[in-house]
Amino acid sequence: MFAPGAGRPLAVVAGVLVLVAALVVLGVVPDRTAAVAALLVVGAVWLFLAVFFRDPERSPGPGIVSAADGRVRAVEREGDRWRISVFMNVTDVHVNRLPLDARVETVADAGAGFRPAYRPDAHHNVQRAYRLATALGPVEVVQMTGVLARRLVSFVRSGSEGRKGDRFGMIVLGSRVDVLLPAATAAPSVKVGDRVRAGSSTIAEELP
Repeated sequence: MFAPGAGRPLAVVAGVLVLVAALVVLGVVPDRTAAVAALLVVGAVWLFLAVFFRDPERSPGPGIVSAADGRVRAVEREGDRWRISVFMNVTDVHVNRLPLDARVETVADAGAGFRPAYRPDAHHNVQRAYRLATALGPVEVVQMTGVLARRLVSFVRSGSEGRKGDRFGMIVLGSRVDVLLPAATAAPSVKVGDRVRAGSSTIAEELP
C-alpha cells in the first residue's frame, strides 16, 4: 500500500522507464551500454520512490502511540507538558498517525529555515502544528522540516476527527515529529534511542 499522493510520481517514473525500454527494444538508442545504464538508473529511482511512499497497515498499540516511525531523539519536560521527539531518516515510513483519538482544533504553520532536524535549534525550522482536543486534554503534534525534508503534507484540516492510529499527514524525505502531551494526565514510557513505529508503538501512558 502506498501513501496518498504517491500515484503521480510513481506513474511518471514508470512511464519514463517504459519509454526508455521501448527505445532500447526498437534500437533507437545506438549505445546499448548507455541504454542499459539508463534503465538501471530509472528503475532504481522508481524502487526508491516505492520504498519511500510505502504505507503499511498498522494495528494501534496500547496507550498513547508514536506519531512517526523512527528513533526517539528527545524526551523532555517543558513546563506543564512532555515533549517526545522522533527523528525520521530517509528509509523510515513517512506517513504520520494520530497518537490517540482526537479532534483537530487547528493546523498552523510556523518557523523559518531548514536546519538538520537532529540539532537542538531545529525547533525553529519550518513546521506544521496540529492542535488536538483529546480525552487527556490538549495535545500537540508538530511536523518539522530538515535539510532535505522541506515538504509537509496534511491529510486532515481543522474540524477533522480521527481515531488513534489514523493517518493525518506525512513528511517528504525525513525529518522529525514531536508529540507534546499534558504532564498532568500523561507520562512518557520511552527513552532516547528507542525505535518506534507510527500508530503502533506506545510512547506514553495515561496517568491514573
